[in-house]
Amino acid sequence: SRSFHTSMLVRGRPAVAMSRLEPDMKINYEKIEENIGVVKNRLKRPLTLSEKILYGHLDTPTLNKWDIVRGESYLRLRPDRVAMQDATAQMAMLQFISSGLPKVAVPSTIHCDHLIQAQIGGEKDLARAKDMNAEVYNFLQTAGAKYGVGFWKPGSGIIHQIILENYAFPGVLLIGTDSHTPNGGGLGGLCIGVGGADAVDVMADIPWELKCPKVIGVELTGELSGWASPKDVILKVADILTVKGGTGAIVEYHGPGVDSISCTGMGTICNMGAEIGATTSVFPYNKRMKDYLIATNRKDIADAATSMQEHLVPDEGSQYDRLIKINLNELKPALNGPFTPDLYNPCTDMRANAEKNGWPLEVKVGLIGSCTNSSYEDMGRSANICKQARDKGLKAKSAFTITPGSEQVRATIERDGYAEIFRDVGGVVLANACGPCIGQWDRKDVKMGEKNTIVTSYNRNFTGRNDANPATHAFVTSPEVVTAMVFAGDLGFNPETDSITAPDGSEFKFQAPTGDELPSKGFDPGEDTYQHPPSDSAAVKVDVDPKSDRLQLLEPFDTWHGKDLEDMAVLIKVKGKCTTDHISMAGPWLKYRGHLDNISNNMLIGAINIENDQANSIKNRLTGEYGAVPDVARHYKAKQLNWVVVGDENYGEGSSREHAALEPRHLGGRAIIVKSFARIHGKKFLILNKINAFSNEFKKIFNLNISINFKKEKCSFKRFKKSLFELKILKLLFCKTNLKKQGVLPLTFDNPSDYDKIKPDDNISIVGLNDFTPGKALDCVLKHSNGSSETIKLNHTFNQPQIEWFQAGSALNRMKMMA
Repeated sequence: SRSFHTSMLVRGRPAVAMSRLEPDMKINYEKIEENIGVVKNRLKRPLTLSEKILYGHLDTPTLNKWDIVRGESYLRLRPDRVAMQDATAQMAMLQFISSGLPKVAVPSTIHCDHLIQAQIGGEKDLARAKDMNAEVYNFLQTAGAKYGVGFWKPGSGIIHQIILENYAFPGVLLIGTDSHTPNGGGLGGLCIGVGGADAVDVMADIPWELKCPKVIGVELTGELSGWASPKDVILKVADILTVKGGTGAIVEYHGPGVDSISCTGMGTICNMGAEIGATTSVFPYNKRMKDYLIATNRKDIADAATSMQEHLVPDEGSQYDRLIKINLNELKPALNGPFTPDLYNPCTDMRANAEKNGWPLEVKVGLIGSCTNSSYEDMGRSANICKQARDKGLKAKSAFTITPGSEQVRATIERDGYAEIFRDVGGVVLANACGPCIGQWDRKDVKMGEKNTIVTSYNRNFTGRNDANPATHAFVTSPEVVTAMVFAGDLGFNPETDSITAPDGSEFKFQAPTGDELPSKGFDPGEDTYQHPPSDSAAVKVDVDPKSDRLQLLEPFDTWHGKDLEDMAVLIKVKGKCTTDHISMAGPWLKYRGHLDNISNNMLIGAINIENDQANSIKNRLTGEYGAVPDVARHYKAKQLNWVVVGDENYGEGSSREHAALEPRHLGGRAIIVKSFARIHGKKFLILNKINAFSNEFKKIFNLNISINFKKEKCSFKRFKKSLFELKILKLLFCKTNLKKQGVLPLTFDNPSDYDKIKPDDNISIVGLNDFTPGKALDCVLKHSNGSSETIKLNHTFNQPQIEWFQAGSALNRMKMMA
């Protein structure tokens, strides 16, 4: 393995293991410190914490002689580890298998949390999931064993809680195939959600490429108290920045108010930072993190981090690209929603807002848990409210579900009596899994299309997200507010001021919740659900049945035919918001994540067609009949008719769901034309064809660190080109991970109003592709059904190597050509 993981000394002291589960893999704080010194010496300025961690993980900082400019430069990084949840791990491992490599190059893990449907209760739901998903679990388990990946069995818990308990540490750079990977920022690391192809690159020992993010500072003063919780911090930040305000930036929290927030509370804030489009979020190392590390049996890491503290906090005088100030003393409990996680409603205004907008006031279900709020502290504060209610003889008016974040949290709340309290008031403790948060909920209490309200402590509340019902009004809030509301059964209930009538007729008012940050008796680990890969995996066999409807080996995409893309159909012109949930729904579709053809049957079925204001109903231009989006796309592909998607602002907002990019490519899509892309979807045009791509020669070419800002570099490009040729990396200079790897053209309108010029029955031609060059807009000819035509400009961010990806049909097709 790389020296990055094997250094045995940090300033003369023994290096410590990254995890108690991987004693041979060491944290190399010495290398991070060395890299930070190199970059600081060049930049001659104070660094933010985000910059320290990023630059501390540069592949070869001494090769980089140019300035690093936030928002402009491209970084080639060496992440410490990779984490994959079971839904995305299927495609990632299929890609890795196709690469032909014998073992992963960095510590990697698979976490089984996405395929367990909430139906009855934890134990029965888990047993049912193990039976239904046996083929997938067996594939992931054996693939992990074969290729050196740790495997967390179903029932272990949610990936992000497992990472916080076992793998995150101050200063870590971790990539995960889930959009809420930033949860690990609560332990002072940069944990970033990516697509599966990015994970495969890192596992294959190829530097990971990232456009250097800008840094948004959030200065916290005051202290949290009463009903205000860590969740209220991120609800307020989402209100300020909106769902796209964090795009291209890391959100870095700092200031004296940080010390009033627990480690898991900081994780909550970082977790939901995904909803503002941020690359990730992070907190500086402090005593709350040290306490959590010690409580989770990582005192050696706590001691090492304490000795490195100057590099795990921002430098005095460091500058942010934007600064937000929040006084925690003034923060009040709130709910965000419905249908978007940035619509801020303080509890004081909730009733008036609901009545004004026609939101149902009756709370049908309250749900606490999920990767955002399922810590021991969260469970304890909610249990405190339930105990107050139980002591007054109250039962939950609304249905009430509780999702522990991990087996460790579940076992500990069972031991300490919290689970019993939940059950006493009518709560149902679900399996340690994602469950309803990602749509894995077999909901029975309302009919499809019935207007209703639910309140959750989750992170995301797009239309149909939790139960596939587009009429469900979902509000995200703290677990404490959710719990109070299930006893009132009323969305307008303000727990700070309102009372509930107890069975004895008295008026009862909740006291502000309290709960232990960490268990006084220590954590109960519960059942051992981790499988470490064997040292010798030669005998391990990984099978993929050709007849399987769950798993499918991958085939390369077709190459560009060398001509303009002419007379393409508009498959769908999307009206309004189009998140990854609209493009590739989760829920019941999760079972097809390892089978590209089958999961493509959900492509864009949630997107609203501007032509008829309906979802999954578009006109087939060849037959004149209306049909489902995937069916029409398949028909066009069979008839060799290329097609495009036209979208609005922030297309692809939401999860790191690479299938939202894979499916259009698989079904014949050639371009996505929108006003703007969301952060993660911008990096989702990912290639799946890892077949024999990573030869030793190719890996040598990639193992270089290049980050250039030509605007500030005065040397001639011709001279620069010559030097790169000598390094044999010319064609890979601008290679980056966050765009176009699948050979699809992600394009944006030069004039956003041109969105209105495209009609659903237009024929679209993208011309001039033989002269496709970086920085030059493409011409798009719109041929209208009345015989007229007009030309508009479409912008792109392709550089020359990425153009070669397009011409080859995909990035990895190009890599195979070079191998």
